[in-house]
Order: sequence, then C-alpha cells, then structure tokens
Amino acid sequence: MNLTKPDRDWYPFVGPFDPCPPKYVKTYSVPPNQFIPYQPMNLPQYSLPEALMAGTLWPALFSPYESKCGKKEEG
Repeated sequence: MNLTKPDRDWYPFVGPFDPCPPKYVKTYSVPPNQFIPYQPMNLPQYSLPEALMAGTLWPALFSPYESKCGKKEEG
C-alpha cells in the first residue's frame, strides 16, 4: 500500500554571490505516517519476525532509509 512518493525534490535559490558550489536539486523523504490520519481497520500486518526487521508492524508505514553518503548528486 504505497500512498505517495516518499522522496520529494526541492529547488533552492542559488544566488549569484554564493561562495559554495550550487546544488540545484535537493531531495528529502516524507514519512508515510503523514498520509494516514488514523489507523484503518484490517490494515495488513507483518509477521512478528518481519516486523522486527522492518521496525513497524504495518507494511503501509514501512519507509526504508537509503543513505546518500558517497552518492553523487545530479545537478
């Protein structure tokens, strides 16, 4: 149950006198719990071992973290 795209783009202002190299696009993650205002009935659940690995009981609230360290940004 993927409700929305978890990663969003932000285009910051790049000034003509900025001392650092510009980053034209930045991304941020939106947690899935921002889109579920209440707990719906009969929401699917992970088994207990899967829930411990995922960090949540409900697959709809699972949001894996992908490290951006060492990853080159496009821009």
